[in-house]
Amino acid sequence: MNKASSGDSLRKFATGNVIDPALQPIYALEQCTPDLSQEDCTTCLERALQEIPVCCGGKRGGQVILTSCFVRFEMERFYDEPAVSPPPGDSNTSRIIIAVVVPTASVVIIIICIYFVLRARKTKETVETLDEEIINPESLQFDFGTIRTATNNFSDENKLGQGGFGSVYKGRLSFGQDIAVKRLSRESKQGDLEFKNEVLLVAKLQHRNLVRLLGFSLETTERLLVYEFVPNASLDRFIFDPKRREQLNWEQRYKIIGGIARGLLYLHEDSRLRIIHRDLKASNVLLDADMNPKIADFGMARLFTMDETQGNTSRIVGTYGYMAPEYAMHGQFSVKSDVFSFGVLILEIVTGRRNNCFNDRDNIEDLLSYSWKNWREGTTVNLIDPALKVSSSSEITRCIHIGLLCVQENVADRPTMASVVIMLNSSSLTLAMPSEPAFFMHSSTQSDLSSSSTYSSRVTVSITSHSNDDVFPLAKNREPYLQ
Repeated sequence: MNKASSGDSLRKFATGNVIDPALQPIYALEQCTPDLSQEDCTTCLERALQEIPVCCGGKRGGQVILTSCFVRFEMERFYDEPAVSPPPGDSNTSRIIIAVVVPTASVVIIIICIYFVLRARKTKETVETLDEEIINPESLQFDFGTIRTATNNFSDENKLGQGGFGSVYKGRLSFGQDIAVKRLSRESKQGDLEFKNEVLLVAKLQHRNLVRLLGFSLETTERLLVYEFVPNASLDRFIFDPKRREQLNWEQRYKIIGGIARGLLYLHEDSRLRIIHRDLKASNVLLDADMNPKIADFGMARLFTMDETQGNTSRIVGTYGYMAPEYAMHGQFSVKSDVFSFGVLILEIVTGRRNNCFNDRDNIEDLLSYSWKNWREGTTVNLIDPALKVSSSSEITRCIHIGLLCVQENVADRPTMASVVIMLNSSSLTLAMPSEPAFFMHSSTQSDLSSSSTYSSRVTVSITSHSNDDVFPLAKNREPYLQ
């Protein structure tokens, strides 16, 4: 413990091993995030040690992962022995002996403690993922009974909503941590091993603008995903509510747009595996306590169907109005499909309007057509949400411009998310002129929908209507359900 807590600002960890009374080796590793002080690191590791009986009773290995530290042990060595540099001179021999022996002895003491507390209890509760390199499927698996208790047996009072992949419940673990539990529908074709491996991959996707997947649980045909609980409502609860949208000024909305863009860029280019969301929408963007956006439900296509991440698919899961035309009609998807959805989101955030049809001066309009007409006529001021009190609309107009670039019908004309992030961060960058958006309303909405339905014999379509957009994926304030 002392060795880990006394590490420098770059690394705070220690390893060690001991032979237990049954002549079995026990290997252990402890680590703190480098921002902790020595005292805070020691306190965190002591808390983690106290959780060993709860999480790992009777197990041959396990780990307790807290927000800023963790302790892991196994019966086999799972780490590389650190190289030890030779002492620079005899004068430093005593100091080196103290610096090495004392921390090592502390680690051995911890290992001995772990051995004895392992005999105490057999309930498993994993707290939270921290270090990608040591995660394995078993360390992410929650006991089904633990989750059932945390959600009050999946009671209606704990139910947050119903999504395309299953129901979502709020839960509270025995030590007080709130979680969101997605109870998947039973249509998945994956085996347990494939499902565990996919959970492992998605759990390694960690970014400040993504909702964190903490783990999973399996019980016969039941499959649960356990996420961090995000305290605020989803984005649609704010921008489409006449009163609550006034709480979001332009600076906050611009921060939300930028956060969503960075989260998508991470999924598309910066993560270990390329993830295409395929159902990005306002109700799949959560807002934390500081109104920072977190994208939810990413990776669900992999977890649910083992589907490909680029190309053609026979199963379309999405929400009408957010889906790119090539995806909705032909089942073709790529990162540019998410770019299209992001463009729709920008226009919704700026205007405070949903992307479905609405009446404007006795004319039936949809958001993309309405935005394009006002852009072409130089009246973009008509698109700005009246709830926004701004002295200058140049930045808002630029966001409308970027949104229209994202929703262009030609896939090749849409920018990548890397380009979008640059556009948002550099006001001096000259933007290309957008072309007509997809689904531009030349005729009635009904005829547009009927033309889409001609592809139904080639693809299986599971489309969420706007009536279901109010149902949140992972976090909702209880307030809307009381109205």
